[in-house]
Amino acid sequence: MQTVKANGAEIPALGFGVFRMSDEEVERVVPAALEAGFRHFDTAQIYRNEAALGRALQAAGARRDDLFLTTKVWVDKYSPDLFAASVDESLEKLKVEKVDLLLLHWPADQVAIGDQIEMLNAVQAAGKTRFIGVSNQNIAQLRESVQRSQAPIVTNQIEVHPYLDQSAMAAAARELGVAITAYYAMADGKVPRDPELQRIGAKYGKTAAQVTLRWLIQLGHIVLSKTAKPERVPENFAVFDFALDDGDMAAIAKLARPDGRIVSPAGLAPVWDK
Repeated sequence: MQTVKANGAEIPALGFGVFRMSDEEVERVVPAALEAGFRHFDTAQIYRNEAALGRALQAAGARRDDLFLTTKVWVDKYSPDLFAASVDESLEKLKVEKVDLLLLHWPADQVAIGDQIEMLNAVQAAGKTRFIGVSNQNIAQLRESVQRSQAPIVTNQIEVHPYLDQSAMAAAARELGVAITAYYAMADGKVPRDPELQRIGAKYGKTAAQVTLRWLIQLGHIVLSKTAKPERVPENFAVFDFALDDGDMAAIAKLARPDGRIVSPAGLAPVWDK
């Protein structure tokens, strides 16, 4: 598995996310993901399926040392009396002593970034996670997080797909030594239907979805793939046996448009960079 190195962390470049999956779906698809070669799994408190992921990995006999597990603290736990306890609950559900990566899920607008980072540092210092990071931050927030954090910030998990230009954030993150983790890579189902991505895929004997995952990996990002169908899992993993040429990389980048952002919930999302 190809990895991305960032501020001391070495993270598998392709992860398996379980956003919007029921417990039944998680427990059905995780064995197929492990069989295909996935070892990086991404969940969150708000997904309500940490326990299902923990059960599925245990039932499949996955070795803890082989896994890279990420979860995220939800915004209603951003207080000193709730934050650490919520992480303990996540660890119990996942059936591990610590996760590999713990993220702040959204910056929201109720708790200062510095206070969020202080709580994140405390649980990392307590040995509850190997690495820490953030999600859905803008450039100013990411800079503040890196500046205020005692431990390295290793990633900013953000929406990235062909229709959203995230080059400014990527450049800022690179300058800070922070990796980008891309979610929503399929742009809510638009990617598999895109004629240009299908055209590029035909050159390589790949699908539009595989082309997009490969594009993100070649940009140097970590990317989260997702499917609830076990039979589709091998397709998601088969992105390391080809490489897009410079022309195709540029053609995909040109699909970006000003209204390309999909995920921006009020009260949670920051003011996005232009």
